Amino acid sequence: MTAAPTAPPAPAAVADRHRPPRQLRWLLRLHRPAVLGWTAFVLVAGAALLWLGGPLTDASAAAWKEYNACAFDAPCSYDQDAIVLHKDVYLYTTSAVLVAPFLIAAWAGGSLTGRETESGTVRLAWTQGVTPARWLASRLALPAVLTAASTGLLVWLHRLARTAGEGRIDTAKPWHDVPTFYAGGTVPVALALAGLTGGALAGLLLRRSLTALTTAAVALAGLWAAVHLLLPHLWPTVTRVSDLRTGPSGSGIVVEQGALTADGDRLPSLCGDHAPQDCRTAPIDPDVVGFYRDLHPAAHHWPLHLTASGVLLVVAALLALAAFRVLRLRTAGPAGKDGPA
Repeated sequence: MTAAPTAPPAPAAVADRHRPPRQLRWLLRLHRPAVLGWTAFVLVAGAALLWLGGPLTDASAAAWKEYNACAFDAPCSYDQDAIVLHKDVYLYTTSAVLVAPFLIAAWAGGSLTGRETESGTVRLAWTQGVTPARWLASRLALPAVLTAASTGLLVWLHRLARTAGEGRIDTAKPWHDVPTFYAGGTVPVALALAGLTGGALAGLLLRRSLTALTTAAVALAGLWAAVHLLLPHLWPTVTRVSDLRTGPSGSGIVVEQGALTADGDRLPSLCGDHAPQDCRTAPIDPDVVGFYRDLHPAAHHWPLHLTASGVLLVVAALLALAAFRVLRLRTAGPAGKDGPA
C-alpha cells in the first residue's frame, strides 16, 4: 500500500524557515558602521596588546636590567624611553579593555533598540511576519556571541601581556592593582553582556537613542561600582598575623586590617592605609601585641572574578527578561497577542 503524498509546505512555513538568517543579515546591514568600528577597535587594541607583551616587554626588561646594573656613583646608560613607552602602552591598553563594556552598552541603548524604536523602522520588521519577541531575540543573540568573544579575546591578550613582564620589569603593576585586576579576568566580559541587555532595555523603555545611550552607560557605571564594593566579600578572606616589629604583612586585595590584643580582640587600624613602617612608629596601645590583615591573595584572583561574573550574568539575564516583558507589554494587541500596538 503506497503512502499518501505529503502536501508541499505552506509559503508561510518556508518563510519561517529562512526568517532567522534574513533577520541576522538585516541586523548586520543595519548596524554595519558599528560592526566595522567595533572590529577596528578590537583589532587595534589586540595588536597593541601583542606588541606590549612581546617587543615592548623585552625592551623594557632589558632597560631595567641595565639600570639595575648601574653603579650610581658613575655615569649610567640605559634605555629610559623603552621603560616609559611600556608604561604608557600598558596604561592605554588597560583603559581600552575597561572601556569596552561601556561602548557596548552605549551602542545597545543608542542604536540596537533605541534608534529603531525612535525612527519606527522596527514596525517594518513586524509587518514582515516577524514577531516582536523574535525581533528582539535576533537583536540580542548574535551581538551577545560577538561581544563575549571579542571582549574575552582582549582580556586574554591583556593577561598575557601583563604576565610577560612579571619579575622582569620593576614598575610592572601588581595583580591586585584595581585596573589591572579587572582587565585581566572575566568581569569585563560579563559587564559587557550586562551592558548589552541593559542598553537594549533602555532603548525599549526610553525610545530615544541619545537618552538611552546615556542612560545605559551611566547605569553600567553604577553596576560596576556596586560590583566593586561587593567583590571583596564574595569569597572568604585569608588572615595574616604579624608582630609589632614587622607591622601589617601580606599583599593582595586588603579587606580589613588592624591591631590584635593579647586576648585576641581586634582593634581599629592604628595607621589606616599607611605603610607598615608607619604602623611601627604609630602610638601603640599597651595591650596590642601584633597586627592582623584580612586579604585576598593572588590565589583568589579567579574565584573573585568568576563569582562576580556569575552575579553579573544573572543581572544580564534579568535585564534581558525585563526587555522581553517591556516589549510584550508595548506590543500586545487587544487579544493579548504580540503585534504592533
